[in-house]
Amino acid sequence: MSNIISEKYKDLETFSSEKKNLFIKAKPFPFIELDNFFDEDYLNGILESFPKMSENKHDFNMNTKAEVKLAISSPDRIPSKINSFIEFLNSYLFLDFIQKLTGIEQKLIPDPYLFGAGLHEIKKGGFLKVHSDFNLHPQLKLNRRLNLLLYLNKDWKKEWGGHLELWDKEMKNCAVKISPSFNKLVIFNTTDFSFHGHPNPLNCPEDVTRKSLALYYYTNGRPSNEINPALGESAQTTLYQKREGYEDDFARNRIEFKKFFGKFYIRKKVKY
Repeated sequence: MSNIISEKYKDLETFSSEKKNLFIKAKPFPFIELDNFFDEDYLNGILESFPKMSENKHDFNMNTKAEVKLAISSPDRIPSKINSFIEFLNSYLFLDFIQKLTGIEQKLIPDPYLFGAGLHEIKKGGFLKVHSDFNLHPQLKLNRRLNLLLYLNKDWKKEWGGHLELWDKEMKNCAVKISPSFNKLVIFNTTDFSFHGHPNPLNCPEDVTRKSLALYYYTNGRPSNEINPALGESAQTTLYQKREGYEDDFARNRIEFKKFFGKFYIRKKVKY
């Protein structure tokens, strides 16, 4: 840990105790935004190792009306230096820190398979509409409880956009906008009501991209107040939301994971 976390945050025990209420009481849902949490030299090395996904070094190339982005979710395609960093973020030391910071009672469990997580990159014109996340790991059958987002964008300019937006439960107001600047760490609860995204197309130069590392943490079970009664407790994937005052005309379909031939999954739309 001595060369990974910056000096300001190395006393994780004290920090988590002091900031727990700040996280729990945050609006529109529990979250925390931390600047320069990791050692700058260490994170420079992570940035230098970040693959150039635009050169065909990606697992996924999403291009829909809901999202336009590139992603790597296969650990065997992630550079070893970044994999070592992910191992630290999934270690007991770090899990214990975020467990105490967030006040989640059930023991947090990392996902070594990085389902939907890993490295994300957005090029000019890309976006991710406001949504709530899938709620159940389709293979491990665990409940998704926390998102960790780490941004890796040096000298990011406000006019480029790409801010992480946190919206209220009624989807009427964007309560928080967070710049995706270098060494910005964001941790937030994932529930049926934690609506977030960066919905407006990026306006950065052609040679600049929005880079981030995403990890998700799980528990066995979750509180009932995190579940939308209209959806129930069955597995569902990302649910995109219409913003008040915007032309985000998404069909509100519930999409369930259905097992098909062993390890493969198909998605079935169910109107609600």
